[in-house]
Amino acid sequence: MDAAFDRRDFLQRTAVVALAAGTSATAFADEPGPMPIVDTHQHLWDLSRFRLPWLKGAPALNRSFLLEDYRRATEGLGVVASIYMEVDVEPAQQEAEADFVLELIHRGESPMVGAVISGRPESGGFATYLARYRDRPTLKGLRRVLHSADTPQGHCLDERFIAGIRLLGRMGLSFDLCMRPSELGDAVRLVDACPDTTFILDHCGNASVRARDLTAWKADIGRLAERKNVTCKVSGIVASAAPGRWTADDLAPIINHVRDRFGPDRLVFGGDWPVCTLAATYRQWVETLRQIIADWPAAEQKKLFHDNAIQIYRLPV
Repeated sequence: MDAAFDRRDFLQRTAVVALAAGTSATAFADEPGPMPIVDTHQHLWDLSRFRLPWLKGAPALNRSFLLEDYRRATEGLGVVASIYMEVDVEPAQQEAEADFVLELIHRGESPMVGAVISGRPESGGFATYLARYRDRPTLKGLRRVLHSADTPQGHCLDERFIAGIRLLGRMGLSFDLCMRPSELGDAVRLVDACPDTTFILDHCGNASVRARDLTAWKADIGRLAERKNVTCKVSGIVASAAPGRWTADDLAPIINHVRDRFGPDRLVFGGDWPVCTLAATYRQWVETLRQIIADWPAAEQKKLFHDNAIQIYRLPV
């Protein structure tokens, strides 16, 4: 897959979106080949450059995953652009990670057209940290992983944390919510405290495919979906499946529930590569998702895989 071609192709396609009266629901109906994909959750990590402490507990992922690996994983699937998602590096390296990926996007040598960087909204230097990137339009948002073992439940409700998330809203940046399913009630309170910030809920709220009872998760998803500044990312869930022993039927209840609650305009696709490889290849994840949504209207399928990402992450046209 030629990265320069992908980027030109993406810009041409999104120009069509801009001309389509606010939606490109039918913009690609007559195009051959797979439906174009904007992957809103693409990781990379080079362990010769960055330290990721959490990999010690994930031996299957404890190696470098580079751009050439991503290109091979997505080849032939129609990925025309991607958003880099921070990888929870050692906190001392957050600034270096942000600088590295924003420069990589600037060079135009990859499918990446935007980035969500790491940061600590609760820290005293958060405003100064963000100010470094004020003039970088490829910076789309920030994520602070909340489900790590050293982050207690309720951490996102600290007054300093809330102040940092409000600052993101004032700067036109979004916040990706990545938390335990049991913390979705905290997410509701955080969103209510920050009505001017756009939120993206990663991995369908981290519901486990193997969970026997999704009652509490379903209720909390319903509450979050009532907040119109929240979008749901259909990503990550396959990683919780039993390797080699899952089917589309295992994933479908989660995907169908978020579609019912968030509606077609507030869903975006995320590959979550390489984390998805804990249970599936990138191709298996995409093809399974296509199978699950096969009976959705074509316009809704395009919104999930492509159009909504352009709107939510404010991608270039």
